[in-house]
Amino acid sequence: MRLNKHYSELNESYLFSTIAHKVAEYQAAHPEKDVIRLGIGDVTLPLAKPVIEALHKAVDEMGHKETFRGYGPEQGYDFLREAIRKYYAGRGVELELGEIFVSDGAKSDLGNLLDLFDVNNTVLVPDPVYPVYVDDNVMAGRTIRYMAANAENNFLPMPDDATDADIVYLCSPNNPTGAAYTTAQLAQWVKWAKEHHAVILYDAAYECFVSEEGCARSIYEVEGAKEVAVEVCSFSKIAGFTGTRCGYTVVPFAIEQEGQSLNKMWLRRQTTKFNGVPYIVQRGAEAVFTEEGMKEIQQNLDYYRKNAAVIASALDEAGVWYCGGKNSPYVWMRCPAGMKSWDFFDWLLETANVVGTPGSGFGPCGEGYFRLTAFGDAAKTKEAAERLKKAIATLK
Repeated sequence: MRLNKHYSELNESYLFSTIAHKVAEYQAAHPEKDVIRLGIGDVTLPLAKPVIEALHKAVDEMGHKETFRGYGPEQGYDFLREAIRKYYAGRGVELELGEIFVSDGAKSDLGNLLDLFDVNNTVLVPDPVYPVYVDDNVMAGRTIRYMAANAENNFLPMPDDATDADIVYLCSPNNPTGAAYTTAQLAQWVKWAKEHHAVILYDAAYECFVSEEGCARSIYEVEGAKEVAVEVCSFSKIAGFTGTRCGYTVVPFAIEQEGQSLNKMWLRRQTTKFNGVPYIVQRGAEAVFTEEGMKEIQQNLDYYRKNAAVIASALDEAGVWYCGGKNSPYVWMRCPAGMKSWDFFDWLLETANVVGTPGSGFGPCGEGYFRLTAFGDAAKTKEAAERLKKAIATLK
């Protein structure tokens, strides 16, 4: 018997568990300190009332023989898939029901989609990057190439003649940088993918935060994207489902490689390895797209947008460079005084009792940068922004 040797190539600790350990140690040593967390991108507002009502109703249905549901369709119930289809149609993107697959979240599908691809494929990821993209492929033993995202390209790397890969990960709005591709920029990536017979895995988990004209909420806003791109999305950020767990993946019928339909392969994979998302959860997710649900959810998103604006304003006053914060809940700041990412983490925790995420945890190009999240409580976010501004002022 032999184990998967590639697990030994992973970092010993996941980024956020390292942060949690450091913060726990600090709080144990300084129990009197009021530490404010602007680190992990977890939501803090409760589920919308229409969602809660739909969940309760579905629970009641499970208690009666006439409405009880057992195993459901692995690709999701039609009522939710239809709601998702209409959500896209409202933005001018037409999908077929059979192209939509309901999942327990974007993170799972971003890893599970790799089942469809040969281990010898080369993967291209941006740097800095959401660590899951890298770890999923390290576990499988794939060759990974990195494309530098930096201040010079506004943390939005673009393809050129030297770019070569079989699979490319794009995330927009980006985690961790908050940068968002325009439709025109994504069109260049689609053109590149067609020319190189590559597949784009497009992470649209934060699409709901896009507000600026010209920035894409779906890669399918680009003509021809359905021939080369799989889009993965989540209810976690739009509707606060981080603990409820539901997402969806769009695998267009038009994507074919080596004479095989990626859609058919994914359907086969899901019906073999996945038992589907609970009926109760899917009813709650369906309520997200109702008029009442969307109205309340937009209020929640505005709450987080205001938090992002508060953080950005503090950095403006402090004279610190940053990106994100407009089409994203994340603000990606340059560490002041030339500090390295983890040095700034320790300094900020000690000086201001504020927690963020070191940019180097997302890759070498993240060194010297720091991620702050707008998903916190409004009052605490305002307090943290003031502390941050005052602390940075002491460095000048």
